[in-house]
Amino acid sequence: MGFFDKLKSGLSKTKSSFDEQINKAFSTFRKVDEDFLDELEELLIMSDIGMDTSVKIIDNLRTKIKLKNVKDEEEVKELLREEMKTILDEVDQDLHLDTKPSVILVVGVNGVGKTTSIGKIANRLVKDGKKVVVAAADTFRAAAVEQLEIWAKRSGSDIVKRDEGVDPASVVYDAIKITREKNADVLIVDTAGRLHNKKYLMDELNKIQKVIKKEMPEASKEVLLVIDGTTGQNAISQVKAFKQEADITGLVLTKLDGTAKGGVVIGITQENKIPVKFIGVGEQIDDMEKFNSDDFVKVII
Repeated sequence: MGFFDKLKSGLSKTKSSFDEQINKAFSTFRKVDEDFLDELEELLIMSDIGMDTSVKIIDNLRTKIKLKNVKDEEEVKELLREEMKTILDEVDQDLHLDTKPSVILVVGVNGVGKTTSIGKIANRLVKDGKKVVVAAADTFRAAAVEQLEIWAKRSGSDIVKRDEGVDPASVVYDAIKITREKNADVLIVDTAGRLHNKKYLMDELNKIQKVIKKEMPEASKEVLLVIDGTTGQNAISQVKAFKQEADITGLVLTKLDGTAKGGVVIGITQENKIPVKFIGVGEQIDDMEKFNSDDFVKVII
């Protein structure tokens, strides 16, 4: 399947939820009036887009409807797509790996699919002809290293690992050295799943960032935060917490194939001005796609 078909399949629950509610709104109201717009606003909020973002979308929609004298259902849907796409396109969705080597630091709490996402992103890069090294810097959980090793093998990447409990920053230091020795294109660094109230874990993250900054000062750097799409509005609070500790350049949204809460993509982008760069739409190694705002809004509405 191509990206659009994968997205359509992976976001079927979100699409079903949006379409069902929008059709319900149109069946209740025979004209595009304030009652209809209030109903639409409520729908967006319930779809985990968020209060502030939903209000902004409807305010802009109201203005355009009056300006263009819109009365047709399909025209309203098209305007709604335009508003959502405008929000998503306010930030740069491209992955910037402009130097050799470049580095991708991957962060996120446990259970969001962080290690799996690293394997899938590595697989994409290898298929694009890149030589990839993966650093297993989540040394607090032996299972995390074992899982990453499996994904590295499946994707055709090299892995740098050390014993459980070893200082994560030292693993990253070794990985940078090996990345240079192998003349690799990209170093992907896994980190311990951490919460904002775990100070020692945040301290480890800061140490890792300092090592990367010192040893690879000229390298292109992406800091990707992995978010579980099924958590809805809780995902937004995670973004805010991690922004305080790292210069997040993009988001990886996982597990969207199992939720009707795909609208959270729009709320996260609007509230944090951070782009979604990858979107997970299935369990297979190829089910990690670069985010495309045009396809996304067409799929959900």
